[in-house]
Amino acid sequence: MAFVDDRARPEMSHHILLEEREQLVISGVEEVESFDESTILLTTAQGGLEIQGEGLHIEKLSLDGGDLKVEGRVNALLYEPDRGSRGGGLFARLLGG
Repeated sequence: MAFVDDRARPEMSHHILLEEREQLVISGVEEVESFDESTILLTTAQGGLEIQGEGLHIEKLSLDGGDLKVEGRVNALLYEPDRGSRGGGLFARLLGG
């Protein structure tokens, strides 16, 4: 029988630190949906986030602590629109939903 923790999780804080467009540190990461050298899709405490760039690679990932470190050239950080907005979210549009 699987253990299910019904306790409410405290809201993780979400911060982004970008240095010289080459080193990106994000806290409040809940899940990494997909990644390649040009795009990283993830879910944060503040919603969906798309990282666009060149030569991107995940240097460190700790889902227990919600920390992510990315290296490479960062060109854009795009948040998914609020779930209540029309047209679906960023991930829905990207995945054809």
